[in-house]
Amino acid sequence: MKGWKYLAVFAAAVLFLLQPASVSAEEPKEIQARAACLMDGDSGRVLYGKEEAVPLPMASTTKIMTCILVLEKGDLTAVTAASQKAASQPKVHLGVTKGEGFLVQDLLYSLMLESHNDSAVMLAEATAGSVEKFAEWMNEKADELGCEDTHFVTPNGLDGSDAQGDHHTTAADLALIMKYCIQDSPKSAEFLEITRTPSYTFWNTKKTRVFECTNHNSFLNMMDGALSGKTGFTSKAGYCYVGALQKDGRTFIVTLLSGNKKEEKWADTTKLMNYGLANYSYRDVFREGELSTCIPVEDGQYDGALGSGTQTAECVVDSGGSQGLEVLMRQDEAVTTKFTVPEKLTAPVEKGETVGTKTYYLNGKELASYHIITQESVKKIDFPWCLRRVMQELAPF
Repeated sequence: MKGWKYLAVFAAAVLFLLQPASVSAEEPKEIQARAACLMDGDSGRVLYGKEEAVPLPMASTTKIMTCILVLEKGDLTAVTAASQKAASQPKVHLGVTKGEGFLVQDLLYSLMLESHNDSAVMLAEATAGSVEKFAEWMNEKADELGCEDTHFVTPNGLDGSDAQGDHHTTAADLALIMKYCIQDSPKSAEFLEITRTPSYTFWNTKKTRVFECTNHNSFLNMMDGALSGKTGFTSKAGYCYVGALQKDGRTFIVTLLSGNKKEEKWADTTKLMNYGLANYSYRDVFREGELSTCIPVEDGQYDGALGSGTQTAECVVDSGGSQGLEVLMRQDEAVTTKFTVPEKLTAPVEKGETVGTKTYYLNGKELASYHIITQESVKKIDFPWCLRRVMQELAPF
């Protein structure tokens, strides 16, 4: 009996070891920043949020918007001279003097590597003519990207207010802006090249002064796949950060607002990135052939005895040539589908006619929608058809 007991324990142990390892979907704890967001960089879906919709100042993380707009709208080969407004900007600054000339492209490295506030003003004035006009462009772009609570006043992230309110964003909105900068903008490659540069040296146009810039985004050297990022700090905003990582075909964006300590942003960022890497993977959720139904067609030409028949039209989901629907998901998440089709159709019905939709949802948010189309035509009952049917029924007599 004793031997059987040991055998039973051994068998239980083997069965335990053979069980598939479960993936922990527990959300990261002890994120120190007041507001934080982990976003899928491909779809823009928020994977983790902590007060991610709360409007807060964002300090120099603002400069990602400044950079991408200058890349899209500015002339990088142009020379611009510092205005008094630019020369009077507080530290952190390049230390330009009024009238001093610089190449626009050089100032972009000053902006993103060293976070120089005077360079931001020079770039805004060179591109839009004034800081105020450039701020209008920033706000237009934020609206275009779907930012729900963002307002730009300054191109450098220093505190500011205007008639529309204070300079602010949310962690979720800032992640959307970063998504645009690294993925969706026609100038994303140029943005990545600048923000990934370890160091950069340039002169003013008169070759009287040389400047050296060092990239202060330490995250670039912290994790394999680190892609881009921007730090920020003011006494009002606290320590802020936005960063991106790309690994194994997945892109993650982390934003942090209102942190208390300088080094905490790196711990928060790596914790959120590791959570994303450990828990989210792509799954094909497309369901081929899930709908194949026939919908009754009123006034349609039908087979059968005259006056007692009903025609139907076969309908299927049109994938539009799609071979699948890849979605970044946790193991414990599930996609749902909803079919919207009418109870009946009215003749005439053409083959390939759109009569409804099939929509995919994840956590209540729409992922994709496909047309439901007819597979056959149904003609409307007319006099010649009725006459032929009458003749067919009378034929035996």
